[in-house]
Amino acid sequence: MVLPHEPEFKQAYDELVSALEDSTLFSEHPEYKKVIPVVSVPERIIQFRVSWENDKGDIEVNNGFRVQFNSALGPYKGGLRFHPSVNLSILKFLGFEQIFKNALTGLSIGGGKGGCDFNPKNRSDAEIRRFCVAFMRQLARYIGQDTDVPAGDIGVGGREVGFLFGAYKQMQNNWSGILTGKGLSWGGSLIRPEATGYGVVYYVEKMIEKATKGQESFKGKRVAISGSGNVAQYAALKVIELGGTVVSLSDSKGSIISQNGITPLQVEEITAAKVKFRTLEQIIQESASAFSGSNQVKYIAGARPWTHVGQVDVALPSATQNEVSGEEAKALVEAGCKYIAEGSNMGSTKEAIDVFEANRSANVWYAPGKAANCGGVAVSGLEMAQNSQRVTWTAEEVDTKLKDIMYTCFENCYTTATKYSAGKDASGLPSLLKGANIAGFIKVADAMFDHGDVF
Repeated sequence: MVLPHEPEFKQAYDELVSALEDSTLFSEHPEYKKVIPVVSVPERIIQFRVSWENDKGDIEVNNGFRVQFNSALGPYKGGLRFHPSVNLSILKFLGFEQIFKNALTGLSIGGGKGGCDFNPKNRSDAEIRRFCVAFMRQLARYIGQDTDVPAGDIGVGGREVGFLFGAYKQMQNNWSGILTGKGLSWGGSLIRPEATGYGVVYYVEKMIEKATKGQESFKGKRVAISGSGNVAQYAALKVIELGGTVVSLSDSKGSIISQNGITPLQVEEITAAKVKFRTLEQIIQESASAFSGSNQVKYIAGARPWTHVGQVDVALPSATQNEVSGEEAKALVEAGCKYIAEGSNMGSTKEAIDVFEANRSANVWYAPGKAANCGGVAVSGLEMAQNSQRVTWTAEEVDTKLKDIMYTCFENCYTTATKYSAGKDASGLPSLLKGANIAGFIKVADAMFDHGDVF
């Protein structure tokens, strides 16, 4: 059931359903229609009070949630988000996306999401620890390595995952892989911080290769990236490694633009400062030597990068949901952008997606987040596998597996889009939007039929 006061969830639901209906899937397999009203309702929603003591000795109260959306393919899997914007609509949208994203990884993991309207910014380590203990005290009874395995998300990094894991271990007297994104010395996986950023670049690698019949790569491409967290940082570093030029990064306060290309050193400066919750503007001021001279960047306050980057070949929205508007999508197309892939969840508005899809005949190709950014949860799944086996794979092993998952995901989306678009699509490039939604949906739906969830 989609409620009118849940706009983010409604947007995610509408995207899936419209992609399915605007294909030949239901005409060829009408039984799949039965799945829609079942899969769109979470199996379980847990809401709880989180009361904790701040450094002044005052009691603060926050709202905690866990949406256990679908377990057809495996234990619920999805991040925890600590941010003032957290509400049930956002978590339902993220959990709904997670079902089909996780299906596209090929791993045995279901979909879920959780979090709290707690803001970790400007909090001491002691406050973060007390909050995490209070949060886990409520959540612990509902999760487990074969039930529900949360991960980090916005506001939940290595520090928070450590505190949450330590609280669970003490409460349950149990060491098991109940969280992913753990420290490398106690069950974490190499390449996990890099995974989403690397993964979106690997996905676009295949888009470029397929669209140009192997004639082009990232080499020489100008790439606009939004965001400056883990996803954006590692996407930028991988693009630079592959010979591309990164012309932008951003945060909630503004954007930095570099026509000559942002350097690895500048990304490292941003990475170090972001741990301290510094804004890009502050980072540029405090590390002036790294952002001046031939490596000078332009800071634009209060703006997203899309209308300021000039000529660009690739756009990677990697900040948050709905960060590309319809007008910004038009500006990107006019600037020559051919490949758009979301490092964020539902990074483009419906109006923006309509612009990208309408220009496929002009070789503009859009990849939705549920496919392009599934690398993060893929490596979380690999972390779960390592925990179960009590082994640690090398960075090279994990990176090879990640690359294979992303390449396979692209081929699955491409093949599925081609198969179910007959008579529905006049463009030369098949819709990866449709391909990703249909491929993920079919895998989940088939399991639900097998389990008797739908009959």
